[in-house]
Amino acid sequence: MRGLARNAAALGMAAVLAAACSPGSSSSSSRPHSPAASRGSSPASGTPAMSKLKACLVTDTGGINDRSYNAASWQGVQDAVAAGPGRITGAYLQSGSASEYTPDIDRFAGEHCGIIITVGLLMGDNTEAAAKASPAQKFAIVDYLFSPPVANIDALMFNTVQDGFLGGYLAAGMTRTGKVATYGGEQLPTVTIYMDGFWDGVQYYDSQHHTDVTVLGWNEPAQEGSFTGNFTSEAAGEALAQTFISEGADIIFPVAGNAGLGAAEAVQDADAAAGGDRVNMLWADTDGCYSAPQYCRYFISSVTQGVQTAVEDAILSAARGTFKGGTYIGDLANGGVALAPFHDFASRVPASLQAGLAKVKAGIEKGTITPATKSPV
Repeated sequence: MRGLARNAAALGMAAVLAAACSPGSSSSSSRPHSPAASRGSSPASGTPAMSKLKACLVTDTGGINDRSYNAASWQGVQDAVAAGPGRITGAYLQSGSASEYTPDIDRFAGEHCGIIITVGLLMGDNTEAAAKASPAQKFAIVDYLFSPPVANIDALMFNTVQDGFLGGYLAAGMTRTGKVATYGGEQLPTVTIYMDGFWDGVQYYDSQHHTDVTVLGWNEPAQEGSFTGNFTSEAAGEALAQTFISEGADIIFPVAGNAGLGAAEAVQDADAAAGGDRVNMLWADTDGCYSAPQYCRYFISSVTQGVQTAVEDAILSAARGTFKGGTYIGDLANGGVALAPFHDFASRVPASLQAGLAKVKAGIEKGTITPATKSPV
């Protein structure tokens, strides 16, 4: 069993350290530490001893500082290094374009990495080709499913439609204008599943409370909506958010990595212009109060996935000789996905809404409440 029973709400990213990078890797700036799950000072009885291992991460074009799943994956590497002091080392390569995915993977394969971790849907074909060409090489990939599974790839998937649903329910319960909004970086399944869940959660809230909250930026039945076209352009994210705000949205949910920071800037400007609390938002993938703390005051919560711990567990399994390929699915029941704490909004989210969220979460876990959109896994 993996160690992802830890609540993903406690998996906000810690400081992203670059000391273990290989030559030619990009460095990254530090960030505040988030709450971390407690770890014993000695291995549990029966835990296999660790072999020396180099864990190598290849990012997608979002980069190591995307405040999203690339950064969370690198933190997972750092956590594994900390869990195996003197035994595990870490390195990363930052792909500047899709054409660099295969060369970066091949470079690490040539460096005899004990496990190579790739990040994101767009790296699936490259990872599969490399794994089949080198069956003795261990791989893990974040947010990609192989059917059938590949024996030497640990596929780390997350049912984010579930916590996206909670995010939509929360937004519908907190809006004062009756309009909320979402946008993505690119129209990829791992992005739109969040947006689908958000849409579903709003619709469910409406059905339970006889409200009529409008979702701007995404139409689930038509699978049409707003996208920045990449995960890096803050200007494009800000422009979309400004449009939504002008149309009356007072809660925005970007699923766009660093392009989501543009929404935070637009929210900040809107609040400054209004002289108070006018617009707020949700963050995706990681706890925004740790990955973008300068905007924490605007984050009602974050819709998170436990990438950090999943990557750490994959690395530790390789170091301990217990690595198995296949598919891991993080969901609400095992803590692989979750809403982050409310932080500055802890006293502002009504008790009745918090109780409603707990009831919805339990219903999703039991299968009595089902999002209209199913997980891709």
